[in-house]
Amino acid sequence: MKPLDPRLLRYAKATRAHLAVSVLLGLCTAALVVAQAELLSRGIARVVTGGGRSALTTILVGLAFVVAGRAIVAWFQDSAAQRSSARVKSQLRGQLVARAAALGPDATAARAEVATLATRGIDALDGYFGQYLPQLVLAVIVPIAVLARLLPADLTATVTIALTLPLIPVFMILVGKATEASNAKRWDALGRLSHHFLDVVTGLQTLKLFGRAKAQAESVRRTTDRYRTTTMATLRIAFLSSLVLELIATLSVALVAVGVGLRLVDGGIDLRTGLLVIILAPEAYLPLRQVGARYHAAADGLAAAERTFAILETPPPPNGTITCVPDLRDRGQIRIEGLSVAHPGRTGPAPEPTDVTASLGEIVVIRGPSGTGKTTLLSVLLGARRPAGGTVTISGGGLHVSLADLDVAAWRTHLAWVDQTPYLFHGTVADNVGLAKPGADRAAVRSALDRCGLSSMDADAPVGEGGRLLSAGERRRVAMARAVLRRAPVVLLDEPTAGLDAETEREVLAAVTALAADSVVIMVTHRPAAIALADRVFDIGTRSRPTDTMVTA
Repeated sequence: MKPLDPRLLRYAKATRAHLAVSVLLGLCTAALVVAQAELLSRGIARVVTGGGRSALTTILVGLAFVVAGRAIVAWFQDSAAQRSSARVKSQLRGQLVARAAALGPDATAARAEVATLATRGIDALDGYFGQYLPQLVLAVIVPIAVLARLLPADLTATVTIALTLPLIPVFMILVGKATEASNAKRWDALGRLSHHFLDVVTGLQTLKLFGRAKAQAESVRRTTDRYRTTTMATLRIAFLSSLVLELIATLSVALVAVGVGLRLVDGGIDLRTGLLVIILAPEAYLPLRQVGARYHAAADGLAAAERTFAILETPPPPNGTITCVPDLRDRGQIRIEGLSVAHPGRTGPAPEPTDVTASLGEIVVIRGPSGTGKTTLLSVLLGARRPAGGTVTISGGGLHVSLADLDVAAWRTHLAWVDQTPYLFHGTVADNVGLAKPGADRAAVRSALDRCGLSSMDADAPVGEGGRLLSAGERRRVAMARAVLRRAPVVLLDEPTAGLDAETEREVLAAVTALAADSVVIMVTHRPAAIALADRVFDIGTRSRPTDTMVTA
């Protein structure tokens, strides 16, 4: 990634304001650096030559104001960097999550690092905005200001500095290329570690049950060792590069100082000018040295931003343009004809070409062996996947529209969905149920909970992140309560009664029956009680076309 990638300005507009503020503060810093050198050289020269005390007092007061000014500018710079970094991270996170959702599971399956990028990866941009970018601006402005001031005072020193300054960027580029490759390896190792660790923690109970926990712990240890090795390699490059840059800058300043000293002895330069050159020469090299050192603090953020841009630049699948969704409560129907979905790394589609018809007032059940594409079919109806073949037609109110032509956002406003593994957010039970219908009153939320067998549950009870304070059955019923509260024209249910006892299952299925009165209900399930509730049952197999079974009372 470039030191200032144009894509950062495009995707995070807050970067533009931060860059403008950094340039303004950089100009102030450069002016204060030159003013400080002027005052120091005059003050020291007056002390040596025995100048008046009043003039020296004036210089000291001016020097105090300059030092205070540099401190204030530095404070403003840090404050602006923190605020800008927070805004940029928020903008990038929002766009990253939105693009990952728009790409769908097929496109993001190979990008499992999205979660890592959205958290720790983008957080690493603090170093870029707080340290690297302001220093990059100073590295451009301060040397120019120093050379402009030294040019009329001492041409020899100006030429010496101008010739040696480019050595630092050249070595920075060479070191940067090595650091970039090292950081890419380290980021890959971190991604593998985080994904593996998450998988192990998620399935820890199952691993303990089958006696495989220790073997997985050893695998995590090996992955951690690889991450440690790549991290130490990156740090080694960082320390060595800082040594190289410091050595070059020190030798360059020494070269200027030796030239000034020889000319002072010969009388070729006066004391005040010599002091001015010696004080300003290190200031010309300092910003470049610090850019090289702070590049490593920003390298993680730059690598994460590079990968984030790769996702943001991935074109989303085509989206329909029709925002007028047919009124499914007016003789509504969903007709699926020849639908099939291809999966990366799988030879055949899942589901195979499938025909399903679901009408208003019906409960349609889809069943079949695991892996035949039942949940995938629901994801197509959600607009999360694009089928490889077949069509989905939405009808209602005399309109017939292909799902592929509908705007996904407009279509999803007509859906209620209960996932096979519903997710609950940190907050109360009422907060999580109310997500389905913002602004719903407390009585409506309570009614939805009661209808899903949660009459004894306190609506103000905390659920914990991911619903960790609730049982699996309670999480499913809270998710079902969302669908009841939403009362959408289309209700998609994926194993809504799995893990429930018979009594609770009857209460949940009663809620499903009530939803079907004015909705199209499509349910994936293996439970006999849920199947018995269906008006139509579609069997999806791997070797034959699905069968449509009419269920009669």
